[in-house]
Amino acid sequence: MLGSMAYEIPVTQARAELADLINRVVYGGERVVVTRHGKPLVGLVSAADLERLEEESAAEQEEVISTVSAVRQFGSAAGEREGRRFGIAAEHRGPGAAAEHRSPAAEHRRPGESR
Repeated sequence: MLGSMAYEIPVTQARAELADLINRVVYGGERVVVTRHGKPLVGLVSAADLERLEEESAAEQEEVISTVSAVRQFGSAAGEREGRRFGIAAEHRGPGAAAEHRSPAAEHRRPGESR
């Protein structure tokens, strides 16, 4: 019954007919969408439908968590390989190492001078 069409009703009318709407949902297996200004506001579903929706949601969350975990395990190793492949990985060279890698133009500048 999860794929069935819902009966839409404005909130002002739903207030007046709440008992009837509850019976339609519980005994008629209908779903009711209460609207305000033509926009869905709330849905009335049976307790059985709600339980199924919650179970599906929990199963989907578990699936997402396991997928993300698998991607992280795979992705981090691949990301590390890609970083080294493209020369992105950071490398610590120690003090004084920066002087070895200065451009010739930088050697002719006075301390504190920039271009």
